[in-house]
Amino acid sequence: MTHILLIDDDAELSGMLTEYLAGEGFTTTTVNNGGDGVAAATSDRFQAVILDVMLPGMTGIEALREIRQKSAVPIIMLTAKDSDIDRVVGLEMGADDYIAKPYYPRELVARLRAVLRRQTPESSGRERKPQIGGLLFSRARREAAWEGKPVELTATEFNMLGSMLEAGDTVMTKDELSREVLGRARAPYDRGIDVHISNLRRKLAAASGGALEIETIRGVGYRLKAQS
Repeated sequence: MTHILLIDDDAELSGMLTEYLAGEGFTTTTVNNGGDGVAAATSDRFQAVILDVMLPGMTGIEALREIRQKSAVPIIMLTAKDSDIDRVVGLEMGADDYIAKPYYPRELVARLRAVLRRQTPESSGRERKPQIGGLLFSRARREAAWEGKPVELTATEFNMLGSMLEAGDTVMTKDELSREVLGRARAPYDRGIDVHISNLRRKLAAASGGALEIETIRGVGYRLKAQS
C-alpha cells in the first residue's frame, strides 16, 4: 500500500482522515507537530505528505522549507479557506498542490492520487527524449539536466517542464497546464500555475545561465525558448 505522512495537530480530524484513506488503499502515519513531521518526511519512508499550515511551534510553512532542503517528496498543503497568502507562499516554497479547509476527503484523495501520478513516470515502450539547447530530459528516469548538471525539480515542476518541452513551439495555456500537470481544471483566480511557472523559470535560468527561459505569451500562456 502507498504510505502517506499526515502532519496535523487535529487528532479527531486526523483519525477520521486516516480511516477514510485506509478505505481508499492508503496507509497513513500521523504526527502532530512540525519538528517530528520534518524528520519523518525526510526519512524516505513515505510516498507523499499532507501538511497542515497551522501547526503548534514550527508552522507548516517552516516545516515545508526544511523538508524541501532535503527531500523532493510530493507535498499537499492544507490551508485556511480564505488564506491566499499561505497558498502562494506554500507553492513558492515547493509544495506540489494545496487544498483549503474544510475539504471533502474525496477531493483530497483525488489531489493525492494526482501528485502520486506525477511522481511516477509512465512507461510507454521506447521513450522519446525531447531536447532543447543543452537540456536533457527523461521522464522514465525522472532526470532533467543542463549540459550534464542535474536540475533539482519538484515532481510538479518536472512534469510541467516535460509538458512544455513536448509541446515544442506550441504555446501551452494555463488551463492546459493545470489539466495536464495538476490533473484538474483550473479554478477562477487560481494562481497555482503561475507560481509553479515562476519557480521553474528561476531554476532553469540559474541552471542554464539564462540560456533557457520560459517565454510568457501575454493572454495566451507559456512556452520554452532557448537563447541562440
